[in-house]
This record gives sequence, C-alpha cells and structure tokens, in this order.
Amino acid sequence: MDRHGFLRHLHRSYKPRNYLEIGVNDGRSLALSRVPSVAVDPAFKVVTDISCDVHLVKATSDDFFARKDPLIHLRNGRNPFRALARRDPINLFGGDPKLELSFIDGLHLFEFALRDFMNVEKLSRWSSVIVLDDMLPRDVDEAARDRHTKFWAGDVFKVATVLRRYRPDLVVVDVDTAPTGVVAIFGANSESTVLKDNYDKILEEFVVPDPQVVPEEILVRKNAVQPEALMRADFWPALIRARNLRRGRSSFAPIRKQIQAITG
Repeated sequence: MDRHGFLRHLHRSYKPRNYLEIGVNDGRSLALSRVPSVAVDPAFKVVTDISCDVHLVKATSDDFFARKDPLIHLRNGRNPFRALARRDPINLFGGDPKLELSFIDGLHLFEFALRDFMNVEKLSRWSSVIVLDDMLPRDVDEAARDRHTKFWAGDVFKVATVLRRYRPDLVVVDVDTAPTGVVAIFGANSESTVLKDNYDKILEEFVVPDPQVVPEEILVRKNAVQPEALMRADFWPALIRARNLRRGRSSFAPIRKQIQAITG
C-alpha cells in the first residue's frame, strides 16, 4: 500500500472532522479529504479535483504557524458541525479549534520536519493522529539532505528517533508504505515543552552533513507494521469515541496499550 492508500483508509477509519496538510504539491493527498481542511505549501500546483472545504495557504509552514490564528478557517469555515458549535462554544469547531488529522510532508530536512511536528502538536489533542511522510528511506542516497535521487526522503527519519528519546509519552508507529514509509504518532500533548526546551541541543546532534547514517532497522523496516494491520486494529473505535467526547488524557492509557500491542 502506498501513502495515498494509507491516508485514504485513515480518513475512512478514523473519520476526522478536520484535516491539516503541510506540503500540498499536486494535491493528490489533499483530494482524499472530505472535511474542512487547511493545506500549506509555498509553491503548490494542484492538478487534482478537491472535494472539501479547503483553505489553501501559499506560505512556508513556519510563516503559517506564526500567524495569530492559523486555524481560523476551521473556526469560521463552512462545516457540517456548525450547528453543534453554536450550541457548544468550546466545541472543536467553536472557540477552541484543534486538529484531528494532520499530514506532514513538507521540506525533507530534519529540522523543518521536527519544527512542523512541534507546531502541529501545539494545535492537537491526545486523541489526534499526526502522520509524517518519508520516514523510512530505503538507502543512504534517499536519506541525503542534498537530493540526488528520483525518490527522496531526506533526513526526516531522525524525527522518529528524537520523539522516542525525548517524548516517551507519545506512541510512534513506523508504517511500511510505499515508497518511503510513514510514521503515525498518537498521544500528542499540546502543553509539552520538552522539544522546545531541547531544540538547540537536538539540532546540534542531528543536523549533520551527508552522507547520513541510517540505522539498519530503518533501511530494512524491521519494526514497521503493515498499513493494513494498523487500520484493522481494534483501538480505532475507542480512539474515535474518546475524541468525539473530548475525554481527558487518562483515557489514552488503555488505547496506548492496544496500539503498542500491534507494534510488538
């Protein structure tokens, strides 16, 4: 299954009520959304029919997140939950919009992908799902910071390493999608400052010149789960229910165990 197939199944199974995409390119992944969406890219060239209420932002992700209210479209845009939002002013689409599904596929450099995750997490809940693309390069050439191959992952694979080291509160799942893999992240905490507090230290260690050192377990996808197995997992109904009812973070514990059981 390729990344678009995985995202298609994710939209169908998780049923997000909003969607953020960083890195639009030609719009093929954005075309999978059927809910109010925000899509960010400094040079998008959408050639695909889009079937959602979308705010296309022609800007870098850093500039987008620096805006006073980057999710204003999700608060004020057209969406089927507006009546509910009027009845509940702190509903997801009322005064406190939060992201439910986010797909990060921006500049393929570690520091940008890490920063994108940090900014997305600030606007997410523990029940949100964050997906990063190009996380499982197949060889050192695909993992280069300086692109010289057809398929290019860059060195964003290091983001998963950083999250596992600094953020054990998250569940980081490698997913074996074609061609360059994705990572799905569960348990976001908008109040965490760990990555921000250690940002300079992290960059000093992980931003290094080519060639990149790619661990063998990443190259052979040793710990990656099959996308079909992840999407068939039993935890999705509980995650959706907790999200819709806006349950507290304590509800993540049993769901966390179910997700970890899939990864072995």
